[in-house]
This record gives sequence, C-alpha cells and structure tokens, in this order.
Amino acid sequence: MHPIITLAKKTVETYVRTGQRISPPKTLTPEMKGQAGVFVSLHKKGDLRGCIGTFEPQQDSVAQEVIANAISSATRDPRFDPVEEGELKDLDYSVDVLTEPELVADASQLDPKKYGVIVQSGWRRGLLLPDLEGVDTAVYQIEICRQKGGIAPDEPVKLYRFEVKRYK
Repeated sequence: MHPIITLAKKTVETYVRTGQRISPPKTLTPEMKGQAGVFVSLHKKGDLRGCIGTFEPQQDSVAQEVIANAISSATRDPRFDPVEEGELKDLDYSVDVLTEPELVADASQLDPKKYGVIVQSGWRRGLLLPDLEGVDTAVYQIEICRQKGGIAPDEPVKLYRFEVKRYK
C-alpha cells in the first residue's frame, strides 16, 4: 500500500474510532512534501462513500492536506452520513494529488480521461476529477461541473484543466 493511502486510512480509522486528528509522519515521502490540492475518495464495496478535496492547497504539505481531506471525506460529505466504526473494514481509499489548474480556451483542450476540469462563473465553481467511470466526453464533464457549481447551462464560464497523480 502506498504511504499516501496508508496515511489516509490511518487518519480515517483514528478519527472515526477516537475523534482525534493524527499528525503527519515525522519523515515525509517525496510525494507528501510540497503543496497541492488533494481529493480523498472513500468507496465501500465499490460504491462511493465520501469524496472531499481542495482545488488549491490549504495546508502546509500534501500530507497535512491528505489528513484534513480524509477526515472531511469520512465525516462531512453532505451526500452521506458520517462513516461509522463498523464500516471501516469495508472501505477502500483513493487519493488524487492535483497539478496547478491551467486556464483553457474551450472544451477542445480537454480530455476526460487525462484531465480533471474546473468550471467557474464568478465565485461559483464546480470540479470533476479525471478518468471517472461513465464520463467519456468533455461536454459531459463540463455539464456535471456546472451542476455541482450551481452554474446555468447558458452562463459564460472559465474552464480550467488539471492532471492528477492517483494513489490507490
């Protein structure tokens, strides 16, 4: 298991069992250093159980970003009840570390397998990670992002793309 996944799993298990937030490892792997946006996804028996993340870094390191977002994924995803201790054995973890988003001119510069998308109109934003099952076109990616951000289909938007390093 990759150290980033081990960190996410230990974070969720400790927080759900004790309510305590763990500290980052004393020695960080190269992937845990630096700053980046991070999404932590939890799946239970193949179904999404929680997914929370940050577009841009909010913490001092990727390790701290993983800890904060792992807790949020387990306890604060509004689509789900908080994870309970009895579910921990059934959870699978995925962590996406985002590259810096780059502004693109239009959908022709997107590829849903390679790039995640951020759709922005004013202060409203919607984000979708890349390479998701059932999302095969950039147009569909943008449509989902508009829905997530509360952005109408005819509103002008800025499009950003980013890549991720996905750990499972």
